Amino acid sequence: MIDSTTTQAASEAVEWSLAHGLAFKTGPETASHVPFNFAPGTIDRDRFSTLKAAVPLLGKLVHAVSKDHQFLQEAITPVATGDAFFGALLTMHQQTKNAQRLPLLIMRSDFMDDAETGPKLVEFNGIAAGMGPFGQRIQELHRFIHSHNPKSYALWSNKPNTVLIDNPAIERLSQAITEAATTIRNEFQDNDTPVFLMVVQEDEDNVYDQHLLEYALHNKGVHTVRRSFRELNGSLVTNPNNRLVLEGVGPIDCVYLRAGYEYCDYAADDLHSQNCCETLMQTRVLIENHRVAVNATVSQQLATSKRVQMMLSSMTAEALTQFGLTLYEATAVKSLLGKMLPVSANTVAAFSKQNPSHWVLKNQGEGGGHCIFDNDILPKLQQLPPEEYSAWALMQRLRPLPRSKPALIVRKSELMVVDDLISEIGMFTVHINGQSTMPEAGYAGYLIRSKSAQTTEGGIHSGMGVLDSLAFNPGVTSE
Repeated sequence: MIDSTTTQAASEAVEWSLAHGLAFKTGPETASHVPFNFAPGTIDRDRFSTLKAAVPLLGKLVHAVSKDHQFLQEAITPVATGDAFFGALLTMHQQTKNAQRLPLLIMRSDFMDDAETGPKLVEFNGIAAGMGPFGQRIQELHRFIHSHNPKSYALWSNKPNTVLIDNPAIERLSQAITEAATTIRNEFQDNDTPVFLMVVQEDEDNVYDQHLLEYALHNKGVHTVRRSFRELNGSLVTNPNNRLVLEGVGPIDCVYLRAGYEYCDYAADDLHSQNCCETLMQTRVLIENHRVAVNATVSQQLATSKRVQMMLSSMTAEALTQFGLTLYEATAVKSLLGKMLPVSANTVAAFSKQNPSHWVLKNQGEGGGHCIFDNDILPKLQQLPPEEYSAWALMQRLRPLPRSKPALIVRKSELMVVDDLISEIGMFTVHINGQSTMPEAGYAGYLIRSKSAQTTEGGIHSGMGVLDSLAFNPGVTSE
C-alpha cells in the first residue's frame, strides 16, 4: 500500500522538517525530526469556527479565576494536603497574590471531538503552553507535501479536495509577547530594545519549538535570553521602581516560563534551603514580585489546574457569570466543559458499579503519564489514602471518531499505517491582563496531535502521538 512514490515523498518531508526546525534535539550536534502525520485531518468549517470563537472566552474565564484569590485558596487547599507540589504552589500564590507583575496569559485549550457530544475540553495548559510554532510548521509541511507530491498527498488525505487551514501561531504568539514586553519597556520610559526571558528546563531537548518563537521575536526587535531557574538563582536584582534586572543582561520586560510545571524543575539539592526546591521556587516568587510581564503567573497555573477545571465543569452557566462572563458567554463555555467528578469515599464505593471504560482518572500533573484508564482505575482508587482524594478527579472519557481512511505516520524516518487515527485539538489564546488587541479576540493558532485510538499516551514528546494539522471538509457551509 505504501508505494515508492510515497516513500520518496516521505523522505523529502523528513528533510524539510529538519531544514525548518521541526525537530527534537538528540545530542549536542544532532537532531531527529518530530513524528508527523503525512496528510492532515479534516474538520467542518462551522465546527472549527465555533471553537475558534469560544476559546477566547476560556481565556477570559481563566484570567478572572486567576484574579479571584479567595476562590483559588479554597479550591487548592484540599489538594495541597495530598500533593506536596500544589502545597508549594499555594504558598507561592500567597507570596505573589498582590504582586505588580503584568499577567500575560498564553494558554492552550486542548479538546477532543467526541462522537456523541461534540468538542469537549480535555485540559487547560496555562504554563509551558508550547508547540504553537510546531503547530504552524506542520501545517506548512503539509502545504509543502501537497505542492510537491500531490498524488501521494491525495492518496493519504482523509478526504479529497480539502483546504488546509492556515495556522498563524508563530506570528500571533510573538506579536503578543512583543506587545507585553513593549508595554513594560514604555512604562519605564526605556528606549532600548525590549528584553524577553525564557525560563527553560536544564538539558532541554525540545528546544527548536522554543527557538522558532525566539527567532520571530528577534525579527520584531525583541532581544531574547534563555536561563534555567538554577542559572537565575542569585542573578536577579531589583532596580528602582521595582524593575527586574538580570545581571549581565539588564532590565527584563517579559518572562515566559517553559519550566516550573513540575517539582523537578525546582530541584537543587546542592543549594542550602529547608527543602530541595525552596530556593528555586523563591526565584520564581522574586520574578513575580517585580513590574514585569509574566506567563505563567502562579495564579494562572493554579487557575488552569485539573482541580479548578473540575470545579468549573460542575457549575451552571449562571454560576460561571461570577467570573465576568455574560450569560450568553457562560452558556458557550459550559457547552465545552465535559463531565468531571471529584474523588471521595462515595465515589470509590460507587465506582465498582461503573463501566471503567467510560472514565479517565487524572491527578494534577502536567504532561504525559498522569492518566489512568479502564481496569486500572478502581484498584488505584482503592489504594488512595483519603487525604489524597482531592488531588484526583474522574473525567468522562471522550471518544472521537477515527478518520475514515487509514493514515500514514512518519516516525524516525519509518512509515507506518494507522487505521484508527484520532486527534486532539489544541487552540491557543493570548490575553494581556485579561485583554487582547489581536485579531479574533486573542485566538493565536492551533496544535493538532494525533494517535491510534488504542494508545492512551498521545504526547508528541513523551507518548506515541504525532504532529498533525487540519483541513476543511469539502462542501458548502454557513461560513
